[in-house]
Amino acid sequence: MTPTLGLVGARGHVGGELARLLAGHGGLRLARAASRQGVGEPLSAHLAHAPAGIVLEDMSPETVASWPVDAVVLALPNGLAAAYADALAAGPRAPVLVDLSADFRFDPAWAYGLPERHRERIRGARKIANPGCYATGIQLGVAPLLELLAGPPQAFGVSGYSGAGTTPSPRNDPERLRDNLMPYALTGHLHEREASHHLGHAVRFVPHVAPFFRGITLTITLPLARPLERDALVRRYRDVYAGEPLVRVTDDIPEVRAAAGRHDVTIGGFQVDDRHAVVVVTLDNLLKGAASQALQNLNLALGLPERQGVPRDPSA
Repeated sequence: MTPTLGLVGARGHVGGELARLLAGHGGLRLARAASRQGVGEPLSAHLAHAPAGIVLEDMSPETVASWPVDAVVLALPNGLAAAYADALAAGPRAPVLVDLSADFRFDPAWAYGLPERHRERIRGARKIANPGCYATGIQLGVAPLLELLAGPPQAFGVSGYSGAGTTPSPRNDPERLRDNLMPYALTGHLHEREASHHLGHAVRFVPHVAPFFRGITLTITLPLARPLERDALVRRYRDVYAGEPLVRVTDDIPEVRAAAGRHDVTIGGFQVDDRHAVVVVTLDNLLKGAASQALQNLNLALGLPERQGVPRDPSA
């Protein structure tokens, strides 16, 4: 029997992307959906690719805990997941739970859902904390050089405004962003703490939001404890990510507009100057930064092929 999934936050940017991926999955079926708005309306009225027959339900934890599904994804803002986790744990069945917020990313009782670094922990897990979009790119960009670092890597990040969610704010206002680049959270950004925690090494990160809708670019400067030739630097990344289905290593500097719509992370632009290496990382914040990664985690947790339902990118 095909496993079933319930989606909380189905009308948000990430919920919509996940529903689209599930429509082509074949081994996992979207069966229930909840949203803050549109309760009682068919999901297909909001998402053209949604299966017929799914009606949006209220978002109460009690409603979600009553769903007869094999897995639940919480696509909600930070600070809301605990009530759902408690209700599901106390409910008649305990489905696999994937939380896309930051609420459990520091909780050792939850598997941290970055498959390229924690695949075996995720496999068969019942509670998975999906990583943040920037934190995904930082960790994958830094990890191959961890043992060679002489200090904290410095990451300059720029995201499209979809990363600010659907609640109106200056960071998702196209008029405020037009001809603009907006820095924010200049110290202590959540994803800085998240990446530092899971790498076991401090990183420094300053985020910016730009007037494009989707995509992330990170330029990461990595201080080295010893000199490293460029060829050895590139080879190190290629060796670490050989066989990884959603990481692409390229000699060229990846551009953020090429990341939009891709399901993988691209790492490239390798340069070395004295004892500093520089790499550029791009990804789609709504896909590998959220929905595609959630699907990887669901597949691993449910015993399905990890790449199932995640389309292949061009030139992947």
